[in-house]
Amino acid sequence: MKTIQKLAISAMFATLVCVATMIIKIPSPLKGYINLGDCVVLLSGWILPPGYGFLAAGIGSVLADVFSGYAVYAPATFVIKGVMALIAYIVYKIFSKKTKDFSARLISGLFAEATMILGYFLFEGVMYGFAPSLVNIPANAVQGVAGIIIGIILIKIFQKQNLIQIFKL
Repeated sequence: MKTIQKLAISAMFATLVCVATMIIKIPSPLKGYINLGDCVVLLSGWILPPGYGFLAAGIGSVLADVFSGYAVYAPATFVIKGVMALIAYIVYKIFSKKTKDFSARLISGLFAEATMILGYFLFEGVMYGFAPSLVNIPANAVQGVAGIIIGIILIKIFQKQNLIQIFKL
C-alpha cells in the first residue's frame, strides 16, 4: 500500500509541476520560456522521498515541454528539474539540522535554482553556442527567484495546514 501511495502522490506532484509550468509561459530570448513550475519542483524535493521527487519534477517538467512545443528541451529538462528536486532535498536535510526551517529552504532553493541556471546554460550552450546562451541567464534567474519565493510560501501554507504529514510516506 505504501508504494501505491508514493506513486499516487508523486503523480499528483508531476501533474502540478506540469500545470504550474504551462499556466504562465513568458518566452525567453533563446527559444525557452519563464514559468512558475520551479516552485512545485522545489516542493517535490522538500516533501517527497528523493527518487520520487526527482521523477515527479522531471516527468512533470518534460510533459510541460512536450505539450508546449519545446520537445527539444525535454531530455535536458528531465535531468535538470529532477536534479533540482534532489538537490533541494539533500541541501535542505543538511541545513535543517543546523539552521531554522526558512533558512534551510532558502539555501536549498538557491542551490537548486543555481543548478537550473547552470544546467540550461550548458544545454543551450551546446545547442546554440555559449555566447548566445548567456542571454537566458537573467530570465532563468528571475524564474529561479520566483520559484524560491512561491515555493517557500507554499511550503509554509502546507505546514500550517498540516498537509506535510499527509505527504510524508
